[in-house]
Amino acid sequence: MYVARDWHDYELIDTGSGEKLERWGDVILRRPDPQIIWPLEKESGMWREVHGHYHRSSSGGGQWDMKKQLPERWTVSYDQLKFHIRPTNFKHTGLFPEQAANWRWMMDKIAAAKRPIKVLNLFAYTGGATVAAAYAGAEVVHVDAAKGMVQWAKENLQLSGIGDRPVRFITDDVFKFVQREERRGNKYDAIIMDPPSYGRGPGGEMWKLESSLYPFVESCMSIMSEQPLFMLINSYTTGISPTVLHNILSMTAGRRFGGSISCGELGLPITASGLHLPCGILGRWES
Repeated sequence: MYVARDWHDYELIDTGSGEKLERWGDVILRRPDPQIIWPLEKESGMWREVHGHYHRSSSGGGQWDMKKQLPERWTVSYDQLKFHIRPTNFKHTGLFPEQAANWRWMMDKIAAAKRPIKVLNLFAYTGGATVAAAYAGAEVVHVDAAKGMVQWAKENLQLSGIGDRPVRFITDDVFKFVQREERRGNKYDAIIMDPPSYGRGPGGEMWKLESSLYPFVESCMSIMSEQPLFMLINSYTTGISPTVLHNILSMTAGRRFGGSISCGELGLPITASGLHLPCGILGRWES
């Protein structure tokens, strides 16, 4: 498991009975998590003194119950990176803290390359990986189909004090963007992707991970540079094994460029128990 251990502004305080208790800066939130199938030993103390509690609805979705007044958004820091946090209607906060394990890895890879690195971040959300790669010195192209998420990512870049770095933000369907980049002859030294289980592009394009991921990764091979540095795939799709990502990367980047592949779970340390919460899987290919 790749565990994001070095947070100061985020803490997974406790877990149990399908919920997690988290600290985001000075804000305490209580949110559901389907991986937490063990019981909550004692619902007291901070569990009852949260700023916000997200309740799932039996008919799907859910809503926030705000127990204390919160700002519309606030800031958390990871090392020198800064991010706006805001509770959304879909229980999320605009950041996945377990991804810090990937941010650290890619920052180290980019810095150690000692050459200009061009990164493509696909399904890029609010830009955690974009900010990390840009901070490490890479040129970045950030692509996401949701206009609001692209704007949030722009703000995170500015917030981190690196708004002058060479980053292009593009609102587009990632499949179509990759196809156009191939026709244009544009190449990238590193590709990051965080594909959803299901999704639709701006023009109604359908994405289903089980049928779409392999052909998409294969299409990305045509836009990799002659000396690629890495490819990173994240997945939160339930039931997909890290071995699946290993096989896909072996049949694409590994077959074409050699290099090495490592796959596994992403996780967060749980302060109260000393255990770890699994938070999705990753596959890394590196030269």
